[in-house]
Amino acid sequence: MSTNPFDLLPPEQRARFEALAREFAESGREPATPREASTVVLIRPDRTIFLIRRMRAMAFGGMWAFPGGSLEAGETPADAAVREIEEETGVTLLPAALTPWHRWLTPVFEPRRFDTWFFLAAMPDGQDAALPEFEADKARWLTPEEAITEHESGELPMLPPTLVTLQELAAYPSVADMLTTHRDVTTPYMPTL
Repeated sequence: MSTNPFDLLPPEQRARFEALAREFAESGREPATPREASTVVLIRPDRTIFLIRRMRAMAFGGMWAFPGGSLEAGETPADAAVREIEEETGVTLLPAALTPWHRWLTPVFEPRRFDTWFFLAAMPDGQDAALPEFEADKARWLTPEEAITEHESGELPMLPPTLVTLQELAAYPSVADMLTTHRDVTTPYMPTL
């Protein structure tokens, strides 16, 4: 990561994270143990990406993100990604259709932490993603550039992993270019303040 992803956030959102980091540092608490999770960036041929707004009562409520969730006992990150995308959107994928993209570790100051595997997947022909009614209250298909523009105008609040992923994908002219990029995700990236 060439820049600190917290620098991409609006000042009030960054200030909230800075306050959490200060409070954690002063508390002397041990960091929460991260739960493993997987998320899928569904991409249509026109480069639009499926985003959902998490329900307010959920982790990261009110934020726009990609569908996903925690691993269940015995699951690999790819197995969990396939299960989560089907449960949340009705889209059926095979693990072989997933392209590893990122692995983010929630900062130590967060009370709920996740070690999240990000996968890309082309939207399968003949399928469409449905709004995950118990997980989100809105869903949209946007190009990475459109989503970034709406975030910058304050209309699409996102956390750093989602925003950085969109910025990176904006550099690719086609879905094929995105899906054929090899990235090493063995070590998670954890942003710091």
